[in-house]
Amino acid sequence: MPVKLILTWDINPEHEQEYFEFLIREFIPGVQRLGGELSEAWATVYGEEPQIMVGTVLPSLPKARQFLSSPEWAKLRESLLDYVQNYSQKIVEARSGFQL
Repeated sequence: MPVKLILTWDINPEHEQEYFEFLIREFIPGVQRLGGELSEAWATVYGEEPQIMVGTVLPSLPKARQFLSSPEWAKLRESLLDYVQNYSQKIVEARSGFQL
């Protein structure tokens, strides 16, 4: 059964330009190389929710665990944390449409 890895974070305002460059050049291609299928990206423009939410679909829970325990993911995540704060991740059963 497919699962969705939901990632949320807030962009550090002092690193906004570097963040966008990293996201396009390294993070998105890296997630895809690891087998993640980016399904959605949302930005919060008003309210107290995280500024960014990204959904990545993986074929199964074991594959998601393998993804999250890989050295490549650890490197991508650590690099992302240079540009963001309030990072969080969770795995849910994949459904169509918006999921929190």
